[in-house]
Amino acid sequence: MMKADPSYFGSNQSNIPEFFLSSISSVYEVRLLLFMTFTVVFITTIFGNAIIVLVIQLNTRLQTPMYFFLTNLSVLDICYSSVTVPKLLDILLADNRRVPFAGCILQMYFFHVLASSEMFLLTAMAYDRYVAICDPLRYAILMRRVVSLPLATCAWLGGLLHSTFHTAFILRLSFCGPNQMDNIFCDATPLIKLSCSDATLDEIMLTVTPGILGPSCFMVVLLSYGYIIRSILKIKSGEGRRKTFSTCASHLIVISIFYGTGIIVYLQPMSVYSSGNRFITIFYAVITPMLNPIIYTLRNKDVKGAMQKLLFPQTMAQ
Repeated sequence: MMKADPSYFGSNQSNIPEFFLSSISSVYEVRLLLFMTFTVVFITTIFGNAIIVLVIQLNTRLQTPMYFFLTNLSVLDICYSSVTVPKLLDILLADNRRVPFAGCILQMYFFHVLASSEMFLLTAMAYDRYVAICDPLRYAILMRRVVSLPLATCAWLGGLLHSTFHTAFILRLSFCGPNQMDNIFCDATPLIKLSCSDATLDEIMLTVTPGILGPSCFMVVLLSYGYIIRSILKIKSGEGRRKTFSTCASHLIVISIFYGTGIIVYLQPMSVYSSGNRFITIFYAVITPMLNPIIYTLRNKDVKGAMQKLLFPQTMAQ
């Protein structure tokens, strides 16, 4: 167990060998309780998302663009959680807050790959719901495999390019000390704040690119749901309106959680970034990947039925 952590390396060093992440609590009993809680959350996240992927792949009725995107979202959430939670559990159980410089850069890189990919994928899913509700007669044509597959691929590639761009900028910086990071995992903002070189350009890019991409994707989502709501209001039957809205309600909830937490963390000035952000960080990095499968399964009769058929085949047969 780590007893002390040097917080400063000599200013004549151009690089530091490791960083020290923040701890949630200095009380072992509190950390142990959180360790058990987050272990359950992590297992639930992996198991829940894996079950969704398996159910969709095994059920021919779910071989539609909407569930194809949901499969990609579940895979993203499995990877997303796996990038941050194992190290967090190590911090909570063993108070091992050390992370090598290369490991820190890799964690930040993959976290932003997955977070950015999820943002683009949720935007593609909003377009899918728009076509399904506003132009249902042409849905099978407009969202056929040759369209949905490139959309999902572009979401993954978009996240890859966005993260590579930011990581390349951060690798230009020098880190001489201190090395105590004000976060529970390696992220761009707290990492830039530790640089001993001029990080003005990096701060601008970190503000401008999320400030352009995030709102742009969000506007596409809002525009899609504006048309969706207009179409729903034209339905004369109350039951028809309820049934139509239920097909996109889960996606709307997930988007609200994703953008709500992302805006708080990434669209605020770097100068006001504080340790209080780590609690919001825990929510979007640990809790959100677990909520997505729960939200989709609880509100989706097709997924619930397919899941029950897979897990309890004898009961369903009776």
